[in-house]
Amino acid sequence: MRNIKLVLEYEGSAFFGFQKQPDHPTVQEALEKALSQLFNHSTKITAASGRTDTGAHAEYQVVNFKTKSSIPSDKIQKALNGILPKMIAVKEAHEMPARFHARYQVKNKVYEYRIWNDAVRSPLQSAQTYHIPGPLDLKKMRQGAKVLSGRHDLRAFCSANGVPGSQKNTVRKIFRFDIKREGHLIRLIVMADGFLYHMMRNLAGTLIRLGAGRMSLKELKAVLKSRDRKQAGSMVPASGLRLVNVTYDSKRG
Repeated sequence: MRNIKLVLEYEGSAFFGFQKQPDHPTVQEALEKALSQLFNHSTKITAASGRTDTGAHAEYQVVNFKTKSSIPSDKIQKALNGILPKMIAVKEAHEMPARFHARYQVKNKVYEYRIWNDAVRSPLQSAQTYHIPGPLDLKKMRQGAKVLSGRHDLRAFCSANGVPGSQKNTVRKIFRFDIKREGHLIRLIVMADGFLYHMMRNLAGTLIRLGAGRMSLKELKAVLKSRDRKQAGSMVPASGLRLVNVTYDSKRG
């Protein structure tokens, strides 16, 4: 069996997230349908680097699957791009060692949250940003990002139904938390060793609250210390969220 790694880009507005679920269109469903058509038999994804939320986007989602087909990886890429819906594209396709696993060998991920900060909404930006018409204090938001950087218990930024089971450990390390403005577009960029359920959207909502003057840095530090989700900012819409990059531990695969 060959182990094939794919790097996907997708515009997620039409999908109920990446992971397959009954009665709703998902990226995984569309990809497995295309793979099955290409190989002329049922083909499933072995793993994905992560699950993106309903309506969220990806520039660099990684998946892997197993196949006995002898089709070269570059031909697989080209063929899939001819079958997949136009909202999904295969950016890369590589044959990997058998031990490679798109989920378990992730070293870190980069997520970005995009805010359209202007008095007037942008219809062209609405599917990929969150519109905030009022002013935001980026200096204060950057101070908040500095507070959140490093290794912390981030339970306060994890939606309640994301804590049980596999996410009982809510300690994560944020390596980088950058905030950039490009005209009316504000980009919140976070690199971390892992992301809790809805963590990025909750972090963004909290920093928006800080930048709008509805929270102080002292209160942010208290939220982080308390680990109380109710004290943090509201979760913002998935439209502004995108998975930007995934890196892997070379020693493990």
